[in-house]
Amino acid sequence: MVVHQHERGYGAACLLALEQTDERSIIVFLDGDYSDFPEEMPLLVDPIIADKAQMVIGSRVAGASQRGALTPQQIFGNWLACRLIELIWGMKFTDLGPFRAIEGKALADLDMRDRNFGWTVEMQIKAAHARLSSCEVPVSYKQRIGISKVSGTLKGSVLAGSKILGLIARYALFPPR
Repeated sequence: MVVHQHERGYGAACLLALEQTDERSIIVFLDGDYSDFPEEMPLLVDPIIADKAQMVIGSRVAGASQRGALTPQQIFGNWLACRLIELIWGMKFTDLGPFRAIEGKALADLDMRDRNFGWTVEMQIKAAHARLSSCEVPVSYKQRIGISKVSGTLKGSVLAGSKILGLIARYALFPPR
């Protein structure tokens, strides 16, 4: 299914798409910039089907990333955010990667709110807080088509980093319901 969201923002697009799903679904997220490998989707979905996890994160860090596909600021930002999530909520991740799968019911229970680039970290924080069974699988990653508004510019990187760290601080101080 394809939905068209006129409001800018990754989270806004994801929230609109979720309105079209039901809780029996397994929902898979991936970027539309040619950087993810859709043929690797079974790696994400199979652990959910086998009842081994409710959420599966595709780790670009653990997988085969094309040289230059992840910028230094993405590598550092992922490392920092994942270490903070582990320190605060005790759930270990290596990546905030966009390629992920989650049970529809579990996602509905997370009560996602972020309408832009805090979506992935919000999901992982809320999943850790809720103690969802989660795992990571290595996925391939290649350079995107075009320039990223987030990681491709200094302004975007600073805004994204601030947003991610701000969400971590907010949920550490005021835990999600």
